[in-house]
Amino acid sequence: MNILLCNDDGIYAPGLRAMEQELAKIGNVTVIAPATEQSGVGHSITFLSPLVCKEVYDGDRKRGWAVDGSPADCVKLGVAELCPERPDLVVSGINGGLNAGINVLYSGTVAAAIEGSFFGITSVAVSLEFDEHAPFDDAAKIAADVIRKILERPHDQSQLYNLNIPLAAVGQPGQVHMVPMGTARYGEHFLKRKDPKNRDYYWATTDPPPKPGKIETDLSALEKGFVTLTPLHFDMTRHPVLEEMKSWEIGYT
Repeated sequence: MNILLCNDDGIYAPGLRAMEQELAKIGNVTVIAPATEQSGVGHSITFLSPLVCKEVYDGDRKRGWAVDGSPADCVKLGVAELCPERPDLVVSGINGGLNAGINVLYSGTVAAAIEGSFFGITSVAVSLEFDEHAPFDDAAKIAADVIRKILERPHDQSQLYNLNIPLAAVGQPGQVHMVPMGTARYGEHFLKRKDPKNRDYYWATTDPPPKPGKIETDLSALEKGFVTLTPLHFDMTRHPVLEEMKSWEIGYT
């Protein structure tokens, strides 16, 4: 089992190191991660400048590569150039902070997993609820257990998953909740202030997630303290609407 491990918090992030140690029990791990933190960059990739790569060592052991680019860059470059063999699995994380609800759309962590899925490789994004003293080692054990279960399942094709771990679930056994991604809007408020030159600037606030609805989602399950696993897909086409549109007659002049 050849595993490509990435993140968006940077090559020296503690979550990445914890995940690397647990994944080493499953297969051969190649770490390819951003040289600096890339949180919130989404699925950006680098076109207008070269991608500078630097080998990173842990003592005498070659640990992997630090890439001066985005998480998606790391996976793309890793699969195409840097991995000694084509990965059988891509793991992105552990991110310091949950990536659930609409934050999935902004997440560099999830984007790295999506990039792996582009290549037809089963990919898992892993995130842990933020804490100044986050228990990454314990969370990595949970993530590795879930990943093992995923790999044991027969699949006709590659799959893409988003795994989120709340702090309440760490250190105790429990069941993973298979839930959809929440799509309620939130996080739309800004603080307006003045800089020292009397210019307006805006700072996004950290709004709480929306109140739970009738259907359990990743947001509502996480609020209850459950680990969540959500299958994702990068095909954004609304196929039922596309079928309906095939009967449209739209001309132009």
